[in-house]
Amino acid sequence: MKIRVLRAGLCGTDLHLHDWDAWAASVVKPPMTLGHEFCGVVAEVGRDVTSVHEGQLVSGEGHIVCGTCRNCRAGRRHLCIHTVGIGVNRDGAFADYVVIPAGNVWVQPDDLDPDLGAVFDPLGNATHTALSFPLAGEDVLVTGAGPIGVMATAIARHVGARYVVVSDLSPFRLELARKAGADLVLDPTRTDLRGAMDALGMKEGFDIGLEMSGAPAAVEQMISTMNHGGRIAMLGLPSGPYPVDWSKVITHMLTIKGIYGREMYDTWYAMSAMLQTPSSSAAALRDAVRSVITHRFPAVRFAEAFETVRAGECGKVILDWES
Repeated sequence: MKIRVLRAGLCGTDLHLHDWDAWAASVVKPPMTLGHEFCGVVAEVGRDVTSVHEGQLVSGEGHIVCGTCRNCRAGRRHLCIHTVGIGVNRDGAFADYVVIPAGNVWVQPDDLDPDLGAVFDPLGNATHTALSFPLAGEDVLVTGAGPIGVMATAIARHVGARYVVVSDLSPFRLELARKAGADLVLDPTRTDLRGAMDALGMKEGFDIGLEMSGAPAAVEQMISTMNHGGRIAMLGLPSGPYPVDWSKVITHMLTIKGIYGREMYDTWYAMSAMLQTPSSSAAALRDAVRSVITHRFPAVRFAEAFETVRAGECGKVILDWES
């Protein structure tokens, strides 16, 4: 499936690859075209493809799976042990065109904003994480207000969480989270999480934790403020191993679930349904997700876009191939 790229989003993975750090050198075989978050128009289909046709607006699932391992055959494709990443292990979407299997194409409504279509990959990460546990009526702590953390905040608000508290060190990103629906935002180096609980009238701790930062201190604070029987979904990747207070995890009977990517394709159905339902709540969610996009650059200003991400005072940065 050949897709003409309209928009592409930058993420932390792209920054690691662009900077060619130790991780990038260990997984990438250059030359390689980067980019795995994108929206575009189908330009050409393979001879046997019948599920998609030319001219449709599409996004792409960035993980290509083998289809034959135990998990794939059991319908758990997001757990495939032979996953190949678009823009990491094969050429990606920072180009005029990208080629992916038809099974990885997600057809979008013709009137969808391409900017929104370009963030379906990270929105899928947020959806997978946020919907790992029931949120309705629960008190939710989100640690890390990067774009995915902010989108998870919006989803928690959309599905009926009672209180949503977001912690981060960046005032800029905390403001994004507040606008996306957080009841309270805080810098944990300045405001104690227990003080935030008191301010909201929470007496027993958080029911749900969404860990998006990969920061050991954030994980420690989350575990220490969870209610007994609390549940934690962890998406943030740490830079290395770190100690965990397992005695508290055990005695408080906490559940910890690791999250990677999106469930294929339950997550895609869930986020499309949440965004496209004709309701005021869906409209508010669309606005909240769109608000995460803080910078747009013509594709020719590629270097400037990367510098913006590197500086950190941003939400999601989009490259526009139509400019």
